[in-house]
Amino acid sequence: MGLRFFITEEVEKQVSCQTKDVYSPVSPSAVSTRKLSRQLSAMKIFSQLWVYRRFLLILFTPLLLLPLPLIIRTKEAECAYTLFVVAIFWLTEVLPLAVSALLPALMFPLFGIMASKEVASAYFKDFHLLLTGVICLATSIEKWNLHKRIALKMVMMVGVNPAWLTLGFMISCGFLSMWLSNTSTAAMVMPIVEAVAQQIMGAEAEVDALEMNYATGSTNEALELDESVNDCEDSDWKEKTKEVHGYNNGEGHTVCKIEKEKNLPPAETGRKYRNQKDQMMCKMMCLCIAYSSTIGGLTTITGTSTNLIFAEQFNTRYPGCQCINFGSWFVLCIPITTIMMLLSWVWLQWLFLGFNFKEMFRCGKEKTAREQASAQVIKEEYTKLGPISYPEITTLVLFILMALLWFTREPGFIPGWFSLFPQYPGFATDSTAALIIGLLFFIIPAKTLSKTSNGENTVFDYTPLITWKEFQSCMPWEIMILVGGGFALAEGCEVSKLSAWIGSKITPLGSLPIWLIILISCLIVTSVTEVASNPATITIFLPILAPLAEAIHVNPLYILIPATLCTSFAFLLPVANPPNAIVFSYGHLNVIEMVKAGLGVNVIGVAVVMLAVTTWAVPLLDLHTYPSWAPDLSTVNNTGP
Repeated sequence: MGLRFFITEEVEKQVSCQTKDVYSPVSPSAVSTRKLSRQLSAMKIFSQLWVYRRFLLILFTPLLLLPLPLIIRTKEAECAYTLFVVAIFWLTEVLPLAVSALLPALMFPLFGIMASKEVASAYFKDFHLLLTGVICLATSIEKWNLHKRIALKMVMMVGVNPAWLTLGFMISCGFLSMWLSNTSTAAMVMPIVEAVAQQIMGAEAEVDALEMNYATGSTNEALELDESVNDCEDSDWKEKTKEVHGYNNGEGHTVCKIEKEKNLPPAETGRKYRNQKDQMMCKMMCLCIAYSSTIGGLTTITGTSTNLIFAEQFNTRYPGCQCINFGSWFVLCIPITTIMMLLSWVWLQWLFLGFNFKEMFRCGKEKTAREQASAQVIKEEYTKLGPISYPEITTLVLFILMALLWFTREPGFIPGWFSLFPQYPGFATDSTAALIIGLLFFIIPAKTLSKTSNGENTVFDYTPLITWKEFQSCMPWEIMILVGGGFALAEGCEVSKLSAWIGSKITPLGSLPIWLIILISCLIVTSVTEVASNPATITIFLPILAPLAEAIHVNPLYILIPATLCTSFAFLLPVANPPNAIVFSYGHLNVIEMVKAGLGVNVIGVAVVMLAVTTWAVPLLDLHTYPSWAPDLSTVNNTGP
């Protein structure tokens, strides 16, 4: 009874207090304090959710999409579920790209789409052998500094006029990125460009000082290399591990982890420009390096990971087509890259410095202080390399030999070396030539015998041009697994009939003009690749665009080649691809300037690609004819999810 009375009394007290609170006046400050407290609590909850956003996306993406295979119990729906999950993970990068690429190996056997052994075999294709040979070449070129010698020599040949100097850097970057990764090319050339830019500004400042006080007799110290900017000794270099999303692009791309990259923190040095012209010059030179590194990779089938992914997926889907090889791709794309490079140079020149024809094409006049400084820096950089060494010569010979083997395998207009083996048609591919040369890098010694004063040979320890450890550090393992996952997805779409179902549903697009379909595809791919990695973008879109071409009865190359090329057009943002990030880190650019310049280059790229596929690509690849090697979907069953 006492306890009951006590409880009743306590309840009455609480009700009384609450009644008083309800009817008592509340001050405005108390209301604002409560509102602020609720806002702080909400912000705290939001910040906690933001910290775990990746985990939440990994958790809820499969759960939210789960009704698709549960309600529509077909193999097409189950394959579509896998495709959506992997695509979302690739686009958001909540997991490493290679980890997300392993999901088909887990989900296809569980859904009964493909056996585990069949999925595993899709993860290693001819593409991986080709990439292995190319990386052997790239490792040797970077190890022995052959790429730097080529770049400096090209710039010296072009001249030191600022406009022509910029074009020289673009040509050298474009050429190197045909054979090396885009990231490696930009990382190698940017320290040279930075040194040239600083010396140009320093030389002009010195000339101004001399004009103001001519009687002092001071020397032009600006023509001497600033060791803090341009010293290329090993003590000032550091090893830097880069994580990128594609080899040579998308694709994204790791490049050589034992990468000598200049330890320049320009964004933290508080750099000051003498005038706006100097500032604009630095911006233009940086963007030229970023864009030319990407554009040059389009030229060769091995230039970017997106090109390689396209070639392998295309040859896997259409084994009867033998029209895509190193030679045919080079003939198709060399005009594209040349026109893009020139127009991009003109666009950047006009955007930042103005296009002064009189200044650019002046002949026979004395070099300005700016041009003298540029020539001095480039000359001293080249002198530091010393005479060309035996490993450089050997690497250059093997490099030329690999290119010749690629070009002459099936040139088309004459019988290639592949015709020497008529009993094995289709057996040897571009990867065969790449592996032949790649193995030689592990066999040929890096040092030759030298004779002493007594005429005796000095024996060195046998060391090949590259070692396995050096090769491993340069091999983009993430890209290899990523591409394998793409192949597994493509094969799963074929086995489950999802590709045929997609093709049947998008047949109405055939009523549109073909040029409009190509343009829409290019614009969509170009937009997506700005926020997603290039390899992931091309891997997602190829299984969609190929059935589209088949459904509207158009040569698949007509749509797939423009989409593949446009996948590399990630020019807008610093995070769009590694070369953009490298040049942005030097502190000369802001995001708005990069977006404005990149938008123009994107428009140029799409326009040039459209021009190519409607002119010289048509007779080269017979694009106006629906080929016999492509399937006819006129009798496709329209049932599906």
